[in-house]
Amino acid sequence: MSKYETFAALHDDFLILPNAWDAGTARLMQHAGAKAIATSSAAVAWTHGYADGEAMPPELALQTVRAIAGAVDLPVSADIEAGYGDDPNVAGERAVQVLDAGAVGINIEDGAAAPDLLAAKIEAVKKAAGRKGAQIWVNARTDVYLRKQASGDEALKETLRRSALYRDAGADSIFVPAVIDAESLRLITSTVKLPVNALAWPGLPDAAQLKTLGVRRLSAGSGIALATVNCAHALAKAFLADGKSDYTTQNTLTGGEINGMMRR
Repeated sequence: MSKYETFAALHDDFLILPNAWDAGTARLMQHAGAKAIATSSAAVAWTHGYADGEAMPPELALQTVRAIAGAVDLPVSADIEAGYGDDPNVAGERAVQVLDAGAVGINIEDGAAAPDLLAAKIEAVKKAAGRKGAQIWVNARTDVYLRKQASGDEALKETLRRSALYRDAGADSIFVPAVIDAESLRLITSTVKLPVNALAWPGLPDAAQLKTLGVRRLSAGSGIALATVNCAHALAKAFLADGKSDYTTQNTLTGGEINGMMRR
């Protein structure tokens, strides 16, 4: 079975993606039990000293995908934000570059742009992969709730409308970040007829309940990276303040154990 086929089959049950940002974190997550690796655009950008939101040169994102795919045995899905441009053909080219880097899927978002534009990008991505003779899993993200573009029933209606548009354009799954209401999730999963991806969010039901609601995929997004950055910042401030070494006794993993995870 190819990595693409393995990744696709994981959506038949319930897939949890902890989202890595470099080869090292990808190896840690594989060791922790992840069945696939997804990147977080925000986490990758922060790692390279850039803000999220396509501020980082696309080649750096591709280098990260290449490093992750070379470091793990798992299927890799790359977050390409909105495709790094408004031209659908550019999004198609980016997707092919991601495939060449070793990934089997992408996450692509509508953001503040018109939904028709993302639909065109999805079509271009699928056509570009087809010309290459390859398959690519497209996780289409709609930001209605995340960006508060509508509220209440209107937010749900617009999410369903966009989801249908992206499904018809060729998306393989639909990502609905910031939706936490159980009934809304149930309506989305029962209507969309594609695997639905939820994002870890305060108030979101746990994995067992999400599964009963019909959700097939749960992503950490930038959450683990955000917690890591906060921890590193707090430790650095404390160390700079007093120079004490107490923090070195609080680690769960030893340096030797981490080295073992990183050996190839």
